Parts: sequence; structure tokens; C-alpha cells
Amino acid sequence: MTAAQSQNTIFQQPKLWFQAIRPPSLTAATIPVLAGAAWAFHEKTPADWQWLPLIWLAAVSIQAATNLVSEYYDYLKGNITHGSTRVIVEGLLSPRQFLIGGLVLFAFAAAIGLAFIALRGWPIMVIGLVGILGGYFYTATPVGYKYIGLGDILVFVLMGPLMVIGSYFVLTGTYNHNVLLVSLPIGCLVAAILSGNNLRDMLPDSQAGITTTAGLLGHRWAKIEYCALDISAYLITAALVAARILPAWSLITVLSVPLAYQCVRRALGSAPNKPQQLADIDIRTAKLHLAFGILLIISLLPGASGK
Repeated sequence: MTAAQSQNTIFQQPKLWFQAIRPPSLTAATIPVLAGAAWAFHEKTPADWQWLPLIWLAAVSIQAATNLVSEYYDYLKGNITHGSTRVIVEGLLSPRQFLIGGLVLFAFAAAIGLAFIALRGWPIMVIGLVGILGGYFYTATPVGYKYIGLGDILVFVLMGPLMVIGSYFVLTGTYNHNVLLVSLPIGCLVAAILSGNNLRDMLPDSQAGITTTAGLLGHRWAKIEYCALDISAYLITAALVAARILPAWSLITVLSVPLAYQCVRRALGSAPNKPQQLADIDIRTAKLHLAFGILLIISLLPGASGK
């Protein structure tokens, strides 16, 4: 470790840690937590609302921990791409600090989870363990499912249905299949963030010997997958409205279509070996996920849905 690195401890350089956890990305964990809460509002299910801040804190801690551990393992593999914070590469924090920071945040989320287990029992223990292990083994050995083409589908599950259902279950102590259905559009768009990121990084990932979902599909089909995820969020929402599971107000999510159009247009117009064409596709898709999620949540609140 260099002298500069040794000085940049967790206590001395909070701004570096703030940068390292990628705060703008944490909306990906915030939206599913609030969607689960909004569904409880919509159903008028009795809920322990005082737990909501801790649910959010646990969710964002898991995502922040995943971000740190992911960058650590990407660095070890020589795969520092557009999504990197550059904190390790520029020697501002050491790789070991990133790994320890990630483990501390996972432990912090687990500690909060103990309170949830005491409140709701073993089902929340299963949800919590799946979430933490899923975050850690996203890139960590011996699994590293991001590197073997399983990232998109598992991120869909972990940050879509799992987080929405987990939030709803901690608040209400109950489960029904409708909360799973409502989580699907959220899952599609959070998976689209990763899909777009992997589409952009196909060339450097290939050079580093990493096989993402996009790498398995090839450029043409990876573009189709990305666009299908974006479009599916709207189709599923419309189908749930037609089935009277979501209120008609949920169609206000179409107000985010201009963002989706821009994302889809960029992806379809991209060419192999030209990652610069998609330099900000992950940021644009994260904004789409945020806008869509906020609109869906608003549509479920009392008064907005007529309940």
C-alpha cells in the first residue's frame, strides 16, 4: 500500500467512501423498497410503518456493499470499465479497503435483518440470506455469477421481486401473489440497467475473459434483450391494469416513455466494438428505472388510486 493509500482510511476520507459506494446507483434499491410499501398502502394492509426506514437502510447497505465487492473483484480481473468509480485505480483507496468496506456493510445489513427476523420469523431470514449472498457472490469467488452470464436474470430476481416482497413482508407480515406481479416491471428495469452496462462493456469484458449475459448473447441479441426489458415493464403494467390488479392510475407510467425511447434508440443504433456510443446507457437506464418507479408508486398511494 502506498503512503497516499495508507492515509485514506474510512475515518479520514468519508468523501472517497461516498464516491466508492456509487450513491446515484442506490435508487435501484430504493424504488423496490418503496414499491413494496406502496402496495401495502394500496391494499390497506395493516403495516408496521416504523420499520420502513430500517428496511430502506438494509437494502441500500446491501447494494452499496455489492458495489464495493464488485469493484474489488473487477479490479483483480483487470476489468475496470466505464462503470468503475476509479477510486482503486487512482490509488485513493486500496483494493483491500474496498473488500473490507463491502463486508462491513453486508454485516451491517445482516444486523438490521436480525431485528426483522425477530419480528417476522424465518421467511425474512431466507429473504435476507438470499439477498446478502446474492450481492456478495455477484462477483466474488468461487461463484462470480456476473462472469458466467447469469447476472441479468439474478439481478432481476434479487432487486425486483425479492426486494419488493421483502419490503412488503417486513411491513405487513403477509404475502400474496399480487405483490409478486407488481414487482415484475421494477425487476425488468433494474435488470435493464445491468443489461445496458454489459452491452456497452462487451469488448473490455471479452478482453478480460469475462462472459456476461451480453457476451453469451452476442451484440445483436444483447440489444434485443435490453430493449425487451425496457418495453416489458410497460407491457406488464398494462396487463396488470387490464387484469384489475393495478389501478388504472398506474398507466401514468407512460409519462416515462420518452426516457425509454431514448434508451432503446441508443441501444438499437449501437455498433459492435464502439462502446463510446453507449457511454452513458447505464445512467440513462437508471433514470428510467427511477422515473418509472416513482410514477408507479404514486399511482398506488391513497387518493391517487381512488382507494
